[in-house]
Amino acid sequence: MSEKINWGIIGLGNIAAKFAADLQYSETSQLYGVASRNLNKAKKFSTKCNAQKYYGSYKALANDPEIDIIYVATPHVFHFENTMMCLKQNKAVLCEKPMGMNAKEVRLMIEEARSRNLFLMEGLWTRFIPATEKLIELLAQNVIGQVISIQADFGFKGDSNPENRVLNKNLGGGSLLDIGIYPIYLSLLVLGIPTNITATAQLTETGVDRFCAMEFHYENGAKADLKSTIVADTPTEAFINGTTGTLKLHRRFHHTEKITHTHNDEDTILDIKYKGNGYIHEIEEVNSCFFNRNIESSKLPLQMTLDLSVVMDTIKDKIGLKYDSQRTPFLNK
Repeated sequence: MSEKINWGIIGLGNIAAKFAADLQYSETSQLYGVASRNLNKAKKFSTKCNAQKYYGSYKALANDPEIDIIYVATPHVFHFENTMMCLKQNKAVLCEKPMGMNAKEVRLMIEEARSRNLFLMEGLWTRFIPATEKLIELLAQNVIGQVISIQADFGFKGDSNPENRVLNKNLGGGSLLDIGIYPIYLSLLVLGIPTNITATAQLTETGVDRFCAMEFHYENGAKADLKSTIVADTPTEAFINGTTGTLKLHRRFHHTEKITHTHNDEDTILDIKYKGNGYIHEIEEVNSCFFNRNIESSKLPLQMTLDLSVVMDTIKDKIGLKYDSQRTPFLNK
């Protein structure tokens, strides 16, 4: 390994561009290579984002011995095969959320990474946003007492073209996988795994969920009321209610820069900025783990990713959301 960690990116969409821009803030790593199935696209991306190399195939990037860590930013349905390919080339991987289409895929990726002693993490940037770190600190300080309920929503009006990524079932479309994962993760982060889950949804003509409403119930009586939609703009806020106060995560809560703490009818507003596009905090966590030879993050352990995928599988079953599993036909063997 060189003095700096050499990152590679496969899948060169909008998120990859923001991620690549934030790599410029890192003092310990650099963007070494980018890959697309379209060589011209890879070349243009590398020029714009100051990558040293570009490749016309994902495997070519994974085969480059100079690459240390690969960020997988392809559509959801390709995360499993792309991540497994990288791991089999003995590369550390940061895979954009959701890490897998189901818990079976996630388990196989974790097993592969551990068998090779390789770093693997889900790209759930929310965990590393400074305001999220502050939220965890405030909850540990018991500033709102015992948490009794959570309300969180995430909604935007997406492209109505059925071939668009968010509506295309073959690309893992739907609100649950794309954005519903954020309120679900917040609930798991704050309250843990629920004892009971109820969920309802509206499905599109393409067979994905346009709206999903979920309720998580906990053994201590706590409850989480969570919603996601790709057909309407919603407040995209979160409220964590406790016995002695409330914490509000302002829009958009999954990468918020403002928390309001309400106690005895008095509000304390905390402004907590993140750097760049917000991905640098996730990047530095991966860099730290890599330098310290940790094969998973203590802040976002692989068990959390697995728990998250199991909960999402439960929700999919309850709302009748099914995706084609032909991409990984050996999962049931």
